[in-house]
Amino acid sequence: MPHGPWYKPLLTERNNMNKQIKKEFLPGGSRRQELLDQVPEYLKAPGLQANKHMFCIDILKMTETEYLEALNKATNGEVERSLWN
Repeated sequence: MPHGPWYKPLLTERNNMNKQIKKEFLPGGSRRQELLDQVPEYLKAPGLQANKHMFCIDILKMTETEYLEALNKATNGEVERSLWN
């Protein structure tokens, strides 16, 4: 098993994949918008974007549209600009 500082975040991310989200943060929940507002900061943090995408879609139950909006906010609009240029 590999060792080193780069391996620790991977373990943490895998552990987070097994957690269940509270109902109030799921679609239609009373605190859903609060969660959606925090996702862009999560997407800016170091780590593999593929893992973050899977976490957002599978665990946070975000739609692709919600994910792309959060990614656009995280990149200061670069996702949208790159689509139109």
